[in-house]
Amino acid sequence: MRNKHDKPQVTPISSCLEDNLNQLQQAAKKRSDVTLRLFSDPQTDEKQLALIYIDGLVDLSKVNEALIQPLMRTISSDHKDSAERFVEVQNCANAAGATMILEDMESVWKRMLLGDTILILDNSRKAISASTFGGEFRSIQEPTTQNVIRGPKEAFTESLGTNISLITRRLKSQHLRVENRVIGTQTQTNVSLLYLEGIADQGVVEEILKRLDEIKTDSILESGYIEELITDAALSPFPTIQNTERPDMATAGLLEGEVVIIVEGSPFVLLAPITFFTFFDSSEDYYQRFYIASFWRFLRYGAFFVSLLLPALYIAVTTFHQEMIPTTLLVSLVAQREGVPLPALIEALLMEITFEVLREAGIRMPKAIGAAISIVGALVLGQAAVQAGLISAAMVIVVSFTAISNFVIPSNNISVTIGLIRFALMIMGGTLGLYGVMAGLMLLSIHLASLRSFGVPYLMPIAPLVWQNLKDVVVRVPLWSMNTRPDGIANRNIIRQKKYLKPNPPEPNQGKE
Repeated sequence: MRNKHDKPQVTPISSCLEDNLNQLQQAAKKRSDVTLRLFSDPQTDEKQLALIYIDGLVDLSKVNEALIQPLMRTISSDHKDSAERFVEVQNCANAAGATMILEDMESVWKRMLLGDTILILDNSRKAISASTFGGEFRSIQEPTTQNVIRGPKEAFTESLGTNISLITRRLKSQHLRVENRVIGTQTQTNVSLLYLEGIADQGVVEEILKRLDEIKTDSILESGYIEELITDAALSPFPTIQNTERPDMATAGLLEGEVVIIVEGSPFVLLAPITFFTFFDSSEDYYQRFYIASFWRFLRYGAFFVSLLLPALYIAVTTFHQEMIPTTLLVSLVAQREGVPLPALIEALLMEITFEVLREAGIRMPKAIGAAISIVGALVLGQAAVQAGLISAAMVIVVSFTAISNFVIPSNNISVTIGLIRFALMIMGGTLGLYGVMAGLMLLSIHLASLRSFGVPYLMPIAPLVWQNLKDVVVRVPLWSMNTRPDGIANRNIIRQKKYLKPNPPEPNQGKE
């Protein structure tokens, strides 16, 4: 019985081409996408070379032009011994791309599944793997979840190479480093880690690489798998890793000392370490004037508190603290709730759940009717519920404004988290009043203060207070005054630009004689 710590047995490549083909055909007997091309010596009519690839994983034009046509000329040339022919075939394969020498059948299958074309010669115990990865990919399109009015209109795709190139086009630096890993015993998913050497914290880079190396799983199908397996706070509703489909946002993160993780097959890349305030930033904040960007951020933080607290405060005040409501407004609310049979808490929960169902249905339904169904459904159901006396009109207004405020936040990750916490605060407000809401906020603040993103405090630069980082949190100061990178994320080379770059107008008579 083989010990579980022993190395797996490998099958060496045979010197007989027929034996190698039999092994491959036996392993691929239920795979119709494996393509085999045989080349024979024109003088002896003996099989000399086999070319094997998996259809759909290779660039067929590259295979035909860089491999098959040159190999046909090579095989049809004068008879040579096996060593000379191996060298000639390897030279032909070099024209297609990077090559590898393989010595066992397991490596042959592994390289084929990665999109390589395998060349196996007769009378040789080695095979040649030529890089011909290609096939059909989705073209570069506009972002679908992080739209901006002003800014680049490119989004990541499912191709790992394309995603890396979208970053390197923007970041032409010799200090950009790319670390590659293959994760997933069944999927063999390529994962790349990008960072700027000399800016990113080397300890963070090594910690992320360590966590990636410790992943032992069958499959990695999307970057969300990686995010959940390496995150710091696995049980927290708050994400400690950011995802984006915008190359400009990923490049900006690299320049601030963050690390980018790109997963093959996913159009969303991961950025770490991050802080809580990162989720309220948008790429467009840096493409507009600083006072416009600052105003937008004020709106986002205001929408955050409205989305988080408005239903809970309404329930608490109308249920336990009616004396806080102005008399005229109180009379109006009482008149609306006169025929409503449900308490405010149950009323709000039903409305919130109904809205979440409609939003989920709008996402899952075909695009042509999804938006119409969600909007019309909300209007029709809300109006019908009010007329039927099940829900008060004020509650419809509160829930609707809360939902709209939730859409103001740029990051969908934090929006979903706010929605979950909102339910908890509503229950606490409906059972304990304002005391319950305040207790919930205190617990929430303690939890946020305890979080770390790869060693970076989650509430930095507020807790701990870092004065020089406040220039890009609630407000964004002018670009000419952002001389340093965020302290705490980029621990080295924090100088971004020289000081005093404020533009000054010329003198009135400058340039005149």
